[in-house]
Amino acid sequence: MTQPQPPDLKPTEQPEESWWVEAAKTVGLSLLLAFGIRTFVAEARFIPSGSMEPTLQIHDRLIIDKVTFRFRDPEQGDVVVFNPTESLKRANFKEAFIKRVVGVPGDRIEIKNGVVWVNNQPIKENYTAEGVTTGPSADHCRNNYVTSDIDSQPIEPPVPIFLEKPQTIPDKHYLVLGDNRGNSYDGRCWGLVAHADLVGRAVFRFLPFDRIGTLPPAEVTAAE
Repeated sequence: MTQPQPPDLKPTEQPEESWWVEAAKTVGLSLLLAFGIRTFVAEARFIPSGSMEPTLQIHDRLIIDKVTFRFRDPEQGDVVVFNPTESLKRANFKEAFIKRVVGVPGDRIEIKNGVVWVNNQPIKENYTAEGVTTGPSADHCRNNYVTSDIDSQPIEPPVPIFLEKPQTIPDKHYLVLGDNRGNSYDGRCWGLVAHADLVGRAVFRFLPFDRIGTLPPAEVTAAE
């Protein structure tokens, strides 16, 4: 007697997705990863002004590390990107700034005879353009920055001007200055950056190609 044959079972076939669905998934995943990296890990930044010369030149492109300050506080010499402080917002600044940390919480800062003093000790900075730190007079804080930034505009000096007299930096705040002290609208005029306003630390220049690499280390020593 002929045995009945089992039915020919075929695996269930899944309908093939069209190429545009696959492409949309790939693009969506790429955008999600890019957004996550930019939000939490690193991002690229463009240098619009000469306030950080000679360390950073106009049109330099940098990678900003957004992780380090989750594990340690900023240190003297770090180059940082930060969102406008309340004082800067009042002056209608909207874009992020990039400057160098000169004072950290607990430091007593003043400017005397063209030199920054930290905790009653003059310091020597290897990264400044001219080696002289101009004191923040009203004219300096009003006129020096009309053409320094993307949003070039006349600026009324803050009242009071922050470093007209010695200041002690409170917890979770930092004094930041531009390396080009003669052409930088910085904490001398408008005050301190709160830790909450920090975006990250500048660590790597990827353009132009002839200057690609990590940023040069800062050297801050006691002045003779």
